[in-house]
Amino acid sequence: MNTKTETPVASRTAQIRLLAKSDPQQAVLELKRFIDDTFQLDASNVEINYDQYSLNSLNGFFDAGNDSYFFKFHQEDGEEDMQGEYYRADLLAKADLPVDLPVWKSSLPGEQILVYRRREDKRFSDMLRELDVTPDASAISKAGMAERELNDKILSVAKSTLHEVSASQVKKEPFHHLFYERMIDLKTGQSPGGRYQDFYVGKQFDFPGCSLSWEEFSQAALILNGQKMLHTFRQIFSNAVVRLNPQNLTGAGGITAHGDAHNANVWFVDKGCDASLSYFDPAFAGNHIPSLMAEVKATFHNVFAHPFWLYDPEVTRSQFDVDVAFSNGELSISSDWHLSDVRRELLEAKMDTFWKPFLSHLSEQDLLPHDWEETIRCAFAMCPTLVMNLRAGADRHNESSSAIGFLVAGLAGSKPESGENVFTGFFDFIDPVPNR
Repeated sequence: MNTKTETPVASRTAQIRLLAKSDPQQAVLELKRFIDDTFQLDASNVEINYDQYSLNSLNGFFDAGNDSYFFKFHQEDGEEDMQGEYYRADLLAKADLPVDLPVWKSSLPGEQILVYRRREDKRFSDMLRELDVTPDASAISKAGMAERELNDKILSVAKSTLHEVSASQVKKEPFHHLFYERMIDLKTGQSPGGRYQDFYVGKQFDFPGCSLSWEEFSQAALILNGQKMLHTFRQIFSNAVVRLNPQNLTGAGGITAHGDAHNANVWFVDKGCDASLSYFDPAFAGNHIPSLMAEVKATFHNVFAHPFWLYDPEVTRSQFDVDVAFSNGELSISSDWHLSDVRRELLEAKMDTFWKPFLSHLSEQDLLPHDWEETIRCAFAMCPTLVMNLRAGADRHNESSSAIGFLVAGLAGSKPESGENVFTGFFDFIDPVPNR
C-alpha cells in the first residue's frame, strides 16, 4: 500500500467538497487533479456519488489503468488546526476486526482520502433504508444476524484491548473531532465554539406553529411526548461540553475501535443464506478510544437516526405528524415518530451482543464509572446536533424534521422526571447493576 506523508499546504478536500455543492463539473476536475497529484495516477471516469449520508465526507468512483476504484474522504471544519493520525485501518486489522484495507491512502489533515478497489457489495446503510421503506421479515432477520456477528467481534476486541489510559493518550485520538472539538473554538479551547456556536447559539429555531430565539429554545423546560424532562437544551449542551472533554473520559479505560462505524462506513456482504459486515473509512480509528464512547456513533446513527428524520427530512414531513407549542417558558414537542422494524432489530442486537455484556465486563473490572449513563446520554444527544445543523432552513431540515430531530436529541440527552421512552428502555436493559 502506498502512503503519502508530506505535510499539505492547504485543505484541498474542503475546497472540493464546497465545489461539489456549487459546481459539480469543476469539482470533478479538481478531484481528478487531487487524486493524480496525491497518488501519481492518471485517473479517468471520475464520478462523485451524491447521497444523503455524505454529511462530512465525499465518495465516488474512478478508473486507473485497467482497474476501477472507490474513494472516500472525510473533511472536518478547521481540520488544518487539528491533531491526530487519521485512517489507521491497519490497527483495526491487527485487532482482528473486519476491515477493508485501502490500496492507497493519504491521512494528513486537509488531504485525507482512502482509495479502495471497487466492489459490488452494498453499503449496509443502503440495504437498511430499503427495509425502512419496504419491510421484509427474512431480510430484517438476515441484517440482524449480520449485526450480531459483527458485535460479537467488536465485543471480543473491546475486552481484549481494554486498558487504563491517561488523559494525554485519550486527547491524542482524532475521535474527539466528532464530539468535543465540534463544541469548542479550536484556537482558544473555549465553549461555545465550533459547530455548537455556529449552528445554534444566537440563532432562530422555526417549528410548526412557532419560532423561538436561542434564549427561548435553550432555556425552555422540555415536555417531550408528554414527558417532563430533567434538563433544558442549554443544560444538555453544557453537560456535554464537560463530560465529553477528553480529559474526563479516562475512567472507563480505552479500547481499539473504529469509532465512527455508522452504516455508510460498513459493507454488507450478502452470501445468500446469510451475510457479513465489514468496515471501511476508519478515519477516526484508534487504540485509546474511551470505551464508553467507542460504539456511540454506531448505535445512534444506525438506530435512533432512523427512519428518515436525520438523513431524509423531506420524507419525514410526509411520514410523521409533529406538534410543537411554546408557552410560559415551556417547549412541548410531540410526534408519532418511531423506530422501524429493522431499526428495532438492530437495537436489540446492539444491546444484547455489545452494550450489556461490555458494561458488565467494565463493572467486573471496576472500570464502570457511576455516571456512565450520563456520559453516553451526552454523546447520543451530540450525535445529531453536531453532525449537521438541525435548524429548519439552515441546511437540509424543514420545520417538521427539525422538531423531530430536537425531540430525539432531547429524549437522548435528558432523563424524564417519570415514565419510560425508547432511551430509558435502552439504558435500563444494558445496566449491569439494575435497580441500583
